[in-house]
Amino acid sequence: MHPKNISIRDYTYDLPEEKIARYPLTERDASQLLVYKEGKITTGIYRNIDSFLPGNSLLIFNNTKVVEARLLFQKATGGVIEIFCLEPHEQYADITSAMLQQEKVLWKCLVGGAFKWKRGQVLEKKITANKKEILLHASYIEKRTDHFIIELSWSPVTISFAELLHLAGAIPLPPYIKREAEHSDAERYQTIYAQHDGSVAAPTAGLHFTDTVFEKLKKKNIQTDFVTLHVGAGTFKPVKSGIMEEHEMHAEFIDVPVTTIENILSHLDNNIIAVGTTSLRTIESLYWLGVKARKPEQSSGASIPEQASGIQLSQWEAYELAGHNIFPTDALSALIEWMHKNALKRLITKTRIIIAPGYKMKIVKGLITNFHQPNSTLLLLVAALTGEDWRKIYAHALQNDFRFLSYGDGSLLWVTNS
Repeated sequence: MHPKNISIRDYTYDLPEEKIARYPLTERDASQLLVYKEGKITTGIYRNIDSFLPGNSLLIFNNTKVVEARLLFQKATGGVIEIFCLEPHEQYADITSAMLQQEKVLWKCLVGGAFKWKRGQVLEKKITANKKEILLHASYIEKRTDHFIIELSWSPVTISFAELLHLAGAIPLPPYIKREAEHSDAERYQTIYAQHDGSVAAPTAGLHFTDTVFEKLKKKNIQTDFVTLHVGAGTFKPVKSGIMEEHEMHAEFIDVPVTTIENILSHLDNNIIAVGTTSLRTIESLYWLGVKARKPEQSSGASIPEQASGIQLSQWEAYELAGHNIFPTDALSALIEWMHKNALKRLITKTRIIIAPGYKMKIVKGLITNFHQPNSTLLLLVAALTGEDWRKIYAHALQNDFRFLSYGDGSLLWVTNS
């Protein structure tokens, strides 16, 4: 069956409210770890994850950083309007350059209480930080189908947008964590290796990793490397359509150094393990971007050499490109060659790849991930790795008091159908 014809109703399970972790454990690496390999399930804890991984493996992490994307404005009448900054306006080439903007920025936003906000009305917020007063304004520019375009401007103008959010915003916890963000969330809803501002949700598989875990991996000669995928709010977008063909997969920015692609290429004979679904989507996207670089005539839209850095991957291209028989070595080599030809040290583009049952992993051999919501594209991804055994995995976790979703426990899943 083509993934377009999948019904999301076939990928559901009963998730009791009490199984959803509302807070993280005191110690990051004390979380439970479910290990699935060749149909068998064992358990441990993250602190000992090295014992479940072969030496010479390569773990790929997502080093995106969650930004304080929730801005609250109080009107003179007392009403509160919440602006949730989703992603930059399309006029910016990438999230990093948008985050570095000074004085003003255009952003795609969700607006809570939008009915209270009249077009043309400018909202104002004063913030005192480091004995300085910062003045922030929000202007309603445009309403689109599923978001608003908001202009945010501020003074002093020398502050970057990333700095402004840090001073004026709040961490956006996922909607299923039914509480307000607390001071501790600023640290705990962030990986210890977070580096590049841009996400509105954490790559939660990485929340369990500590310096102790990294040191144990190093001692076992397990290599680590990093990609960047900025997680958008679309990761929580429920699948409401009858079949997946009618579901629009969200686009997300990825940023991958050519040195990381070369590292992945050199480890193809070993076990390459994605830490998180975002890392997996990035790594597998690299294969298909390499296919497009190898045979530009197969790409949709502009041919590869005509694009500055933006070979983009659309939702269904992984199933429609004639590249399934191309070896990963050839695909990645073609991508590296194209980057060198275009003097690119980093590949910055967007991916909308949807990984669902029927997809065969091209590069990744294992996935470290948390337990995901019913009826979600993330659960489809897990099912693509493990087949129908996803039901057995989730049933085991529910029956053995594993904690679910972002602040919950996690799993190491080995690919069974590559």
